Amino acid sequence: MPAVEIRNVVKNYRLDKTEVSALRGVNLTIAEGDIVGLSGPSGSGKSTMLNLIGAIDVPSSGEVLIHGQDIAKMPDSKLSRFRNRSVGFIFQAFNLIPVLSVFENVEYPLVLQKVPPAERKKRVNDLLAEVGIAEYARRRPDELSGGQRQRVAIARALVTNPVLVVADEPTASLDHKTGTGIMELLMKLNRELKTTVLFATHDPLVTKYARTIVSIFDGLITEVRKQEGVQ
Repeated sequence: MPAVEIRNVVKNYRLDKTEVSALRGVNLTIAEGDIVGLSGPSGSGKSTMLNLIGAIDVPSSGEVLIHGQDIAKMPDSKLSRFRNRSVGFIFQAFNLIPVLSVFENVEYPLVLQKVPPAERKKRVNDLLAEVGIAEYARRRPDELSGGQRQRVAIARALVTNPVLVVADEPTASLDHKTGTGIMELLMKLNRELKTTVLFATHDPLVTKYARTIVSIFDGLITEVRKQEGVQ
C-alpha cells in the first residue's frame, strides 16, 4: 500500500472577494519509505500540498489518502487523533512551546496519546540521544541555537513513530553546515525507521537528498522523477 495517494485534489482559498486556486487537480502517489522533495517557486502550491498531506488542512475536492485512509472524510476530532498518531510535521518556524523544556516539548505528543510515563521517558530520551541533543533535555527553546531547535522539532515529529514525516523548508534560516547535518539526520532516521519523508525546499543543495523529486508550478505537478544514487 502506498504511504500517500493524492487523487484529483483541488484546493481553493478565499482572498477578500477573490477565490485563489492553490492546487488545480493534482495526482500523486508516494511509496512507503520514500524520501520525496517538493520543488517549485514561491506560490506554486508546495506548502498547500504539505498541509494537505500532513492533515493540517483538507482539500476543496478530491481525495488525500494516508496509508489508505481518506483524511478529507474524517471529522475534526478523528483527524486530530490521526494527525497526532500518524504524521510528524516539522514546521519551518519550529513551533516549539517556549515555556516547556526540550524534554517536555518532545514528550507532549505522547502525553496527548496517554502513553504511560515510563514509556514516554524512554522514548523521549532515546530520540534525544539519536538526534544528538540529550545534554540539552532540561533547557528551554530560547536557550538553543537554530540547529538545536530544529533537532528538537525532528525528535518531536518522530517520537510517536509516525508513518509519515512532513517538513516545510527544514533547513530554512540555517547555515549550510547545520542544514546539511539536519538532512543527513533525516536520511539516517529514514533508513533506520523506514519512515516516509516528504519535504519542500527552494534549496538545490537540499533537493539532492530526495530519492523522488516532484516539481510543482502554478498549482499543478509538472514532473515526477527519480534521482539516481540517493541511498
